[in-house]
Amino acid sequence: MDAERETVSTDRPVVVLVEDEPDLAAMSRDYLTRDGFRVLPAADVRAALRLLGAEEVDLVVLDLGLPDGNGLDLLRELRGKDNPLPVIVVTGRGEEADRVVGLELGADDYVVKPYSQRELAARVRAVLRRARPAPAPVTAIRVGGLEIDTNAREVRRAGTPIALTPREYGLIEFLAAAPGQTFSREQLLDHVWGSSSRWQAATTVDEHVYRIRRKLVAAGVTEPRITTVRGFGYRLDS
Repeated sequence: MDAERETVSTDRPVVVLVEDEPDLAAMSRDYLTRDGFRVLPAADVRAALRLLGAEEVDLVVLDLGLPDGNGLDLLRELRGKDNPLPVIVVTGRGEEADRVVGLELGADDYVVKPYSQRELAARVRAVLRRARPAPAPVTAIRVGGLEIDTNAREVRRAGTPIALTPREYGLIEFLAAAPGQTFSREQLLDHVWGSSSRWQAATTVDEHVYRIRRKLVAAGVTEPRITTVRGFGYRLDS
């Protein structure tokens, strides 16, 4: 059973990744894909233009040093057409002039090589949040035998509340918003705790999942269930 929610489409945001370094492109593509994005790679300006003409795109990550031209030319072309498509430019550490020109041309943000994949994903999410109109408020998520009241921050079964701590509630709400999607412990620490394994043990997630499972069983909930994906993380199945 799919979750019923009064919100926008659950389709993954589409990111065109314009990067000619194969290893870096592969790492960024894999990380962003795991983080919930659909990533379309392009190794040069020509390939990027083909994708932008053929696909509904939400954001472009644009390396400025490309084999068939300067990424600034592509950015200039987009903005010359009054295209509001969000763009994050990627520059080398010493290329301050390019960063300045990119921002003046209308880039929404920039990252400097070498960058962490976590930083890139965070900047993509932040730019998309700023670029998109605010969604209609979600008042309830229904999945399996649970109703999650996001206004009251309460989880109920058959109208009866299940006592959860604020963090337990945040975890089950996040999983219920994307039923069937697997999230790593690192992603859950990021989205639910606002932290990372550098600052907080990933086993924190395991302990909270354990406590939520016990409370759901005690309340007579058989669906949905939190499924462990061994060696990776968790998903909510119904």
